[in-house]
Amino acid sequence: MRHLIPFIRRPAVVPLIRLQGMIAQSGRLGGVLNDAGIGPVIDRAFGRGRPAAVALVVNSPGGSPAQSSLIAARVRRLAAEKGLRVHAFVEDVAASGGYWLACAADDIWLDETSVVGSVGVISAGFGFHDLIARHGVERRVHTAGASKGQLDPFRPEQPEDVARLEALLAQLHETFKAQVTARRGARLAQGTDLFTGEVWIGRKAVELGLADGIAHAVPKLKELYGDGVKIVPMGPKKGLFRRFGSEIVEGSLAAVEERALWARYGL
Repeated sequence: MRHLIPFIRRPAVVPLIRLQGMIAQSGRLGGVLNDAGIGPVIDRAFGRGRPAAVALVVNSPGGSPAQSSLIAARVRRLAAEKGLRVHAFVEDVAASGGYWLACAADDIWLDETSVVGSVGVISAGFGFHDLIARHGVERRVHTAGASKGQLDPFRPEQPEDVARLEALLAQLHETFKAQVTARRGARLAQGTDLFTGEVWIGRKAVELGLADGIAHAVPKLKELYGDGVKIVPMGPKKGLFRRFGSEIVEGSLAAVEERALWARYGL
């Protein structure tokens, strides 16, 4: 009945969205973060009732630049529409695309051991042309378009293909740098190149302006919105495969890629 009595003050409500995992368009069940999967959760967090703010818990080693951009843009659009502040709390790591997500918040809070940064872009692969030659395998590729077969892992790497790839990576890097600069602004330390792909931990990241302080979600939100604040965890609904069957794809290439991303940061 409390909601029917207008002069009784209600506790502040803060939806808390967990952004965890490798960022990718698709992948093993429950193991990736993308706009299609997390978008409805973000929409519900901003759209349900009258929240005082929205909190993000970020734990991601990065991944797809496009998906990072889509998720961050959704957060910023809804924050502007609803006039709400967004707070990000980093757990183990918010690196590369994970840091892009954290920058969607108005402030970023770390644990003493959190790893953040890695503002850069990487493309990795393998070359198999020597292997198949040793086994007498002939690669046959027919294309229409001079660049259609570029960076084929079964053919020798061509300098012009590498040059084109590096140009694409440079464009993505500039977009990433612009995003971080726009969101963090004057808080970023001057005289230090923060866009080399390097990472920093805890208080050093705060000193460099990549984050705003050391704090955990519950005590910080109580400090900001009162001891009675109601923190509402938000997440995607789990289907049967996510509840019982995700282990069937544990050995997939997507799982290997995800583990490799986490391993870069010692996790």
